[in-house]
Amino acid sequence: MEQELSSFDHLRDLLDQVLIWLGSDLFAYASLAQFAVIALSLGLSWLLAGALRKLLGGVHLEVPILARIAPFFSPLTVPAFALLLIATAGVVAEEFTLPTYLFDIATSLLTAWLVIRFAVNFIRSQALRRLVASVAWLIAALNIVGLLDPITRTLGAARFSVGDVSISLLSIINGLLAFFLLIWLALAASRLLENRVDALSDVNPSARELVKKLARIALVILAVMIAFNATGVDLTALAVFSGALGVGLGFGLQKVVANFVSGVILLMDRSIKPGDVIETQGTYGWINHLGARYTSIITRDGTEFLVPNEDMITQSVINWSFSDRRVRRKIPISVSYECDLRKAMSLMEEAAHDIHRVLKSPPPAARLMGFGDNGVDLELRLWIEDPQSGVVNVASEVMLAIWDAFHKEGIDFPFPQRVVHFANATPPKESVAPSNEEQDPGSDAGKKS
Repeated sequence: MEQELSSFDHLRDLLDQVLIWLGSDLFAYASLAQFAVIALSLGLSWLLAGALRKLLGGVHLEVPILARIAPFFSPLTVPAFALLLIATAGVVAEEFTLPTYLFDIATSLLTAWLVIRFAVNFIRSQALRRLVASVAWLIAALNIVGLLDPITRTLGAARFSVGDVSISLLSIINGLLAFFLLIWLALAASRLLENRVDALSDVNPSARELVKKLARIALVILAVMIAFNATGVDLTALAVFSGALGVGLGFGLQKVVANFVSGVILLMDRSIKPGDVIETQGTYGWINHLGARYTSIITRDGTEFLVPNEDMITQSVINWSFSDRRVRRKIPISVSYECDLRKAMSLMEEAAHDIHRVLKSPPPAARLMGFGDNGVDLELRLWIEDPQSGVVNVASEVMLAIWDAFHKEGIDFPFPQRVVHFANATPPKESVAPSNEEQDPGSDAGKKS
């Protein structure tokens, strides 16, 4: 208790000193002069940085190494010029034995900003980059002006209890900072690991995806546990939370869990993998990505379908490249009864043989399938090994080549024919209108009545 009071007293005394300085020295001539020099240095730095960017605007596009480092050093030009000018002003002031306390603070703040701004350039997310830079610079600024230590002691003294666990505000802040930092490190490490795993070309794509997902989950769980430990929370207390989480997963998140488990099953049994050409629920395309919740399928027209992993297990899926990427296509062709069938079949095989996507081994084969109502039914069977490039387009190329070959050699395609036979061929009798005498005599009587 005495330690808590001393922390609050120390912070209050420090704030009183700051208020006294603001009331007595803020509007003093030395302070106003330093403020003016600092403001002038910042404005001049902004102008110099703009002039430097214009000067080097076209140069870095021609020099590859400058094009790479320009995004890193471009945001540092303004604080770098300001630091140089203010540090020079401080040296000059010391030579004339003038006060330099504001120059020293500004120099320390700009130095911290330069170091922090350069370090956060390696963070890809712009929002996260700004957040980390702001928090780090705030901590550095509090340390420079001497407020960090009393504030941390005050936050550490402010405690509250949750059951048997006593938690301070400082531990909560440390836990949040550790949580975001560790999550970012875990995701960065998982991306690095994913790149290394993707480079293993001799490993099955399904195994690579499974390793990447399990590694990411393990790293994130480890980061969360370390963050909880940083706040002072006993990890054994999470047993109750895990039980409640299990109930929540069983009811509210059952679809999410079902899709996640289905994704793991798909990766483990290797029924589908990235790059496979599949057809499911009327969608034909190749698998672009196997996620924790969905499978991304890109069609030939560039449309990307996100199919839940559960549907990939419960629904029928045609995998065109499951065990062998070679696919056989069947193209039905009809010719007239008057043509030479052997010649037509030979022309069909030659036309398919000239298409570059059609495999030469096994060779294309034409088969006689039957005698139809309008013509002779033939079928051309051919093999391709790149179904991801499309199967309809190669069939179209083959049929167009057959069309040209048939027209060149005089092979006719049959037209639909319909022959109508009358069951009774006797023509109907010509009807003769009855005379007036042959009409019903009762009709006139009826009219007269």
